[in-house]
Amino acid sequence: MKVKLGMRVDLTQVPVSSIDASLPKGPDIAPGQKSPLVVTITQPDGKILRSEGQGGGKVQWKDLSVATTVVQTNQKGVVSLAHDPRISDGKSGHVIVTVPSHPDLHAELDIPFRYDVPFVSNFSGNRGADGTSGFDGTDGASGSMGSLDPEHPSAGGDGSNGSDGSNGHDGDNGGNAPAVQVAVTMHAALSPPAPNTVDHPLVEVSVSARGKTHLYLVDPIGGGSLTVHADGGAPGSGGKGGRGGHGGSGGMGTPNGSSGRDGSDGRSGWDGSRGKGGLITVTYDPQAKDYLAALHLSAQNGPAPLFRESPVPPLW
Repeated sequence: MKVKLGMRVDLTQVPVSSIDASLPKGPDIAPGQKSPLVVTITQPDGKILRSEGQGGGKVQWKDLSVATTVVQTNQKGVVSLAHDPRISDGKSGHVIVTVPSHPDLHAELDIPFRYDVPFVSNFSGNRGADGTSGFDGTDGASGSMGSLDPEHPSAGGDGSNGSDGSNGHDGDNGGNAPAVQVAVTMHAALSPPAPNTVDHPLVEVSVSARGKTHLYLVDPIGGGSLTVHADGGAPGSGGKGGRGGHGGSGGMGTPNGSSGRDGSDGRSGWDGSRGKGGLITVTYDPQAKDYLAALHLSAQNGPAPLFRESPVPPLW
């Protein structure tokens, strides 16, 4: 349908002279990052067609074939690199784009990997659940109609009272963060630096808690960093109290009936308490001491981190 409406093109019906691929948001990518791929197709008359998505064009990804090495791509042409640095260490990514309807054409793209970005490892406690709100009270019924006839007067009936709103429930406490173990050591390069690049020392870091270990490779000289969170979980908010029901109006008569009393609003629930932060213990190799400034630690509502200097072997 989109092809018929001119919103997309059918490459099987389009002559193609060349194809190119690029990452418009930068030529490189870091572990855990994603970057959109753009494919540019040139026709014999010089007309340019671009891929849909980031390219903003009419070429459909389903009409292209993408093969990758180390990195991955999804059906929308987004390139991603796994979080685990062991997958990318000492390697580079490679992408080959082909057009099945034009098998003689292809585009290749090398993707360097970078480690000079702010990484984050989060083992904070869970946020407490919010308390549920109380129920509103029901409105009172209006009083019955009396008589306004001067010769046969009768009083209007009283309106009934509105019922009270129920109290809101208290929010749950935030979860406690676990104790976190951090190990830091220098990285032994697996391959020489790429041409025209600066050979920065890299730091290996492991962050372990709750039976899980996350690994990071950080370029502290280039501006890379790692922030470790072991914050106490945020408290849940208390539920709002229910609104009291309005009293029923008095019925008209001689005299008029009295209106009912409004019900009382329910009390709002109390917020929960923040959970406790976890103890972060950092064991660092003496050679990595000068690069500890790239490590940022956060344990809100918890103890101060501990640092221990001791030999740390390579982490992978």
